[in-house]
Amino acid sequence: MNSHEIEYKIYGDDMQFVEVELDPGESTIAEAGAMMMFEEGIGMETIFGDGSSSSEQGLFGKLLGAGKRVLTGESLFMTVFTNQSQAVKHVSFAGPYPGKIIPVDLSLLNGKIICQKDAFLCAAKGVSVGIEFQRKLGAGFFGGEGFIMQKLEGDGLAFLHAGGTIYRKELQPGERLKIDTGCLVAMTRNVNYNIEFVGKVKSAFFGGEGLFFATVEGPGTVWIQSLPFSRLADRIFAAAPSNGGQTRGEGSVLGGLSNLFER
Repeated sequence: MNSHEIEYKIYGDDMQFVEVELDPGESTIAEAGAMMMFEEGIGMETIFGDGSSSSEQGLFGKLLGAGKRVLTGESLFMTVFTNQSQAVKHVSFAGPYPGKIIPVDLSLLNGKIICQKDAFLCAAKGVSVGIEFQRKLGAGFFGGEGFIMQKLEGDGLAFLHAGGTIYRKELQPGERLKIDTGCLVAMTRNVNYNIEFVGKVKSAFFGGEGLFFATVEGPGTVWIQSLPFSRLADRIFAAAPSNGGQTRGEGSVLGGLSNLFER
């Protein structure tokens, strides 16, 4: 294997974190800000790109790897955690919002998966984090994930983070599934992906489901989330108070009386 062989354990239910076990000399890479805690003896280093062998071949390779991450909206930097001691050590990572952590073994998935640009959490060192251009303009301009998605390549373990409950669907050859564009988390390399118009004008403008949905066609595997962060953020924004931030007694009789006397 080119990637480090790491062990892991996932804790929690709706607010999960993953604990990665590192043998002496082993490393894991993670998004900047994903670290939760690590034990004494683990060294932390910030690097350009993802630290895979392809991005370490000179300065140009490192800048190219970092530039790819900018295109996906991620930070220029990633963090590498290496066990520098002679004993087994642990480092833990958590997602930025409530949800589930999805472990994926790339060696069992033909060495590649395609995912939302903000789904990647951490991986064994040696896994390459790059960009995947959607060939079809419809998928690029109208998909919830945008024209550019992330691709994870290699033969090691990687961890994705998604919101709500995660559903893994095995698609048979020719089997098609229509998904809300924001609910599609990841898919294997052989899944055919496109964006389609809802079809009826009334459904598009008054149905509340958006103008487009994603269609995926097998064979392959797709991961679907029940609560995209964009949907959660929209609900929070809609429920936010519009009275200058005063939320005292909102929605109650006491709140109404308070507002009456303040006028």
